[in-house]
Amino acid sequence: MKKQLLYFLTAVLFFTRIPCPKWVNHSPEILNKSSRYFSLVGILVGAISAGIYFLASFVFTTEISLVLAMIASIWTTGAFHEDGFADSCDGFGGGWTKEKILIIMKDSRLGTFGVIGLISILSLKFMALNYLATSKLMMVLILISGHSISRFIATILLYTHTYVRDIDSSKVKPTTQKMETKSLIISGFFGVFPLFFFNTYWVFLSLIPLLITYLYLGNFFKKWIGGQTGDCAGALQQVAEVVFYLSLPVIWKLFL
Repeated sequence: MKKQLLYFLTAVLFFTRIPCPKWVNHSPEILNKSSRYFSLVGILVGAISAGIYFLASFVFTTEISLVLAMIASIWTTGAFHEDGFADSCDGFGGGWTKEKILIIMKDSRLGTFGVIGLISILSLKFMALNYLATSKLMMVLILISGHSISRFIATILLYTHTYVRDIDSSKVKPTTQKMETKSLIISGFFGVFPLFFFNTYWVFLSLIPLLITYLYLGNFFKKWIGGQTGDCAGALQQVAEVVFYLSLPVIWKLFL
């Protein structure tokens, strides 16, 4: 149990700005093991975001509350996944060879493709959430689910695709080692767990577009760079989160 706590806290320390005990570190072996709790970290981040939304909604409009919720999740993670998405936009938008794409993605400066990508995906995320904001409790559940399930989809990429960057230059070292099947199963459990709290099991149909998103981006990454990097996983998480939010109104209209 102590080892599992260490794995979880390592994931929290690596993916968020939440303070952790000093005995938690970033050793490569522990980081690799911590991948099983990526989705659980998503539940934690989603809960923080949802909590901010719930409290703010008693004072502010839905739109302001949603913006505050999005800011809360970005602040909690230090824009970890958004940074990966922006770097991926710059890399695949401006590079035409594997080497050039990886060089651009490693560059900490934000380019035109990254700016446009961030504006587009954050705007779409806000509009989708605003459309879904029919009740406070439902929005709390949607936010938690979106953060957890999208991180599970990202862990599938880590499991199936080879890491293509040298370890010493990596920003996301857990992805440099082969993810264990056990870790993927545990991540999957925490990823889909919040979906059981919806009042309909039709919500599980959202897994179909999410898996299609994984297959498409996974093939795209493999075609251009031969595998994945941490930035690719971050990009997939962001896209999968938005796809989940966009899938819900379609499911409601077709099956409810």
